[in-house]
Amino acid sequence: MSFPLLTATAALPAIGAVATAAVPAARRTAAKWLALGVSLGTLALAITVLVRFDPDGARYQLTESHAWIKDFGVRYELGVDGIAVALLALTAVLIPFVILAGWHDADPLETGSRRWRPTQGFFALILAVEAMVIISFEATDVFLFYIFFEAMLIPMYFLIGGFGDRAHEHGEEAASTQRSYAAVKFLLYNLVGGLIMLAAVIGVYVVAGNFSLTEIAQARANGSLHMATNTERWLFLGFFFAFAVKAPLWPLHTWLPNAMQEATAPVAVLITAVVDKVGTFAMLRFCLQLFPEASKWATPVILVLALISIVYGALLAVGQRDIKRLVAYASISHFGFIIMGIFAMTSQGQSGATLYMVNHGISTAALMLVAGFLISRRGSRLIADYGGVQKVAPVLAGTFLIGGLATLSLPGLAPFVSEFLVLVGTFARYPAIGIIATFGIVLAALYTLVLYQRTMTGPVKPEVSAMPDLRARELVVVAPLIVLLIVLGVYPKPVTDIVNPAVKQTMSDVHKTDPKPSVEAAK
Repeated sequence: MSFPLLTATAALPAIGAVATAAVPAARRTAAKWLALGVSLGTLALAITVLVRFDPDGARYQLTESHAWIKDFGVRYELGVDGIAVALLALTAVLIPFVILAGWHDADPLETGSRRWRPTQGFFALILAVEAMVIISFEATDVFLFYIFFEAMLIPMYFLIGGFGDRAHEHGEEAASTQRSYAAVKFLLYNLVGGLIMLAAVIGVYVVAGNFSLTEIAQARANGSLHMATNTERWLFLGFFFAFAVKAPLWPLHTWLPNAMQEATAPVAVLITAVVDKVGTFAMLRFCLQLFPEASKWATPVILVLALISIVYGALLAVGQRDIKRLVAYASISHFGFIIMGIFAMTSQGQSGATLYMVNHGISTAALMLVAGFLISRRGSRLIADYGGVQKVAPVLAGTFLIGGLATLSLPGLAPFVSEFLVLVGTFARYPAIGIIATFGIVLAALYTLVLYQRTMTGPVKPEVSAMPDLRARELVVVAPLIVLLIVLGVYPKPVTDIVNPAVKQTMSDVHKTDPKPSVEAAK
């Protein structure tokens, strides 16, 4: 193709961000519709990428390559495999719902308020994040990837710190302090990870003489490039540390609960369903392809950390009083499953991990956005402030229940398939890790059902007695996500067909094959 489809998919939201920010202050509604239109246009381009992509074709497709900084071997190099296509589609699908859900989140408050916020800026920042995430999924030049991996921190910082949640039990001044703390903590954690990764990126250039992922991987495969064992391990750790912060993996996770608690619900979805996926995606694309031997060397420790994330995140979710912090700790547990699947080094585990990234994005978006609608009605994030909601707002309660059941991986909903594949893949090579990880499933049922019981059942509290049910705009946001959860739960084949060939290539990169069954099938 002569048309640069991948560039267009990332450029459209970037241009849309600039155009949205330039809308006059008096035309707030026009800015919203412009942002929504741009996000739908980006979705159309992502669907085109999906249609054009051939799962059985070349590893990287729709490629673009142009010289950028010749003296340092930096190229503007793009290409997508099945894993990148799946996550690009997830991003493009979720952003319109994020924009619709946050339709009134940046409206100006009362005259003279210290929290007057430009509506245009809110939606422009969302589009900027989308553009940077998409090009991160597309980049096959390590330096190009690093630029946007770090650049996305800037709009996210302002979305958390400047457009935080209006529901706060301690008043405006305390809310402003907490938002600033959460935004700075998010930025510092990720900047430290990024600086360590920068040193590793420079190390890759020193060793390989260029930044091209495809050229380096090919040189490693044909033996023309050899990395000393210690060098490869140090470079791997530099990359993995940055990705583990972004993912987030225990013990580098502590920024996430603060960020999700203080952000608006749509921005919280942007964090955990979109931005954090760049970390786990990069583990598959860069860690395993560039440093296959070091990846195998680090696998036992990473699996233990992933296991701790699964159990620790679930245990802390059980004890939360704040709805959004509960979802944040549940996400930490889910990311533990994803990372466990990646480093189980089995095709089932890695296919399940990739499918988990997609399904977790959809299920978390459904649960968090409905929770956001609930919180906006009551003005509180505290679980204790609710009760009997299902009697006054049954549609809201029903969608909240489906989102919660997806979070606990109920059979018939999308996350079940991915969690099952991750566990099967882990059991095949590391049975003890797999057995302990199943404890996280039990805890997920506990924190999800207790949350629903405390907020939706029981006597109707006076404060929620007049709570309205979901409105038309909110139903437009939630209904498609519920449909996706059911469809992919019953029929995940379209996604697995795209992902599996790329997983097979990744397994080949690390020179791993699936373990043979310990018991032969009866003839």
